[in-house]
Amino acid sequence: MAYLTNDKLVIVGAAGMIGSNMAQTALTMKLTPNICLYDVYAPGLEGVAEEMRHCGFEDANITATVNVEEAFRDAKYIISSGGAPRKAGMTREDLLKGNCQIARELGENIQKYCPNVKHVVIIFNPADLTGLVTILYSGLKPGQVTTLAALDSTRLQSALAKKFNVPQSSIKGCRTYGGHGEQMAVFGSQVDVNGRKLSDLIGTPEFTEQEWADMRQAVNKGGAKIIELRGRSSFQSPSYCSVEMIRAVMGGDAFRWPAGTYVNTGKYNHIMMAMNTVMDENGCRYEEPTGTPEEIAALDASYDHLCKMRDELVTLGIVPPTSEWNKINPNL
Repeated sequence: MAYLTNDKLVIVGAAGMIGSNMAQTALTMKLTPNICLYDVYAPGLEGVAEEMRHCGFEDANITATVNVEEAFRDAKYIISSGGAPRKAGMTREDLLKGNCQIARELGENIQKYCPNVKHVVIIFNPADLTGLVTILYSGLKPGQVTTLAALDSTRLQSALAKKFNVPQSSIKGCRTYGGHGEQMAVFGSQVDVNGRKLSDLIGTPEFTEQEWADMRQAVNKGGAKIIELRGRSSFQSPSYCSVEMIRAVMGGDAFRWPAGTYVNTGKYNHIMMAMNTVMDENGCRYEEPTGTPEEIAALDASYDHLCKMRDELVTLGIVPPTSEWNKINPNL
């Protein structure tokens, strides 16, 4: 099987569990033979590079460097997990200041060393804000930077499959929009459960209103549950889904889930949030979700929460007021 492209893919944060899993997944999917692993932690980075080489991937050109210029030079695709991980007792918002400072540096390095990059996927938390900061300082167009939001939708699908004892693939239309995490908006009105509408099941003895409310709450806290169960933040699911995102923009299989994207519609402005997205070789484009009045109200509340965090970044001096963003990135 030939590789999908020969373009250079850079994995940022490659010494970590997410980064190393992304590298292996990308090579297993045969996306590109040209994988560059970048991290500031040299021993861990070289260890990952050696393990990838020991896998014996055919025709793979695996390089590793702690030099950002060397890593980013000629890069066409970037996936970054290069922030501090979430630990037990922490929310994604607790990572706001430090990881957004890292995102600003990432954006500046993209603009400096690889302004012709085709697409960047950001997955380090809080991803809605780190992605927003990255796109601002990278100079890239809105459709060229996306963030990982899929895990909320896959967690909903998983929860419903377990509840109704059916294969996960038989649950269709699972979508969460807005912010990634505890403030997400769970849309259930378009979900199909093995041929039955979820909306027809909610409120019945088979699936009571309270059960649905409890499930939404559990989905909201799905990341915290992984930390509780495994003693560390999730790494396999974000790795896999983020590589699926890059595969889509490389021209491969379509990405099946909502992605976080830059939104400026009049109703939702200067924000990164999960929308009804399509990802392909032209990047990411979106439509506003449709749903019940309650679902749209939840989306509006999620947007308001994101705006408060964005405005906190202004207070911290990480980004200027939104009225000045066009001076930094004329594409916004």
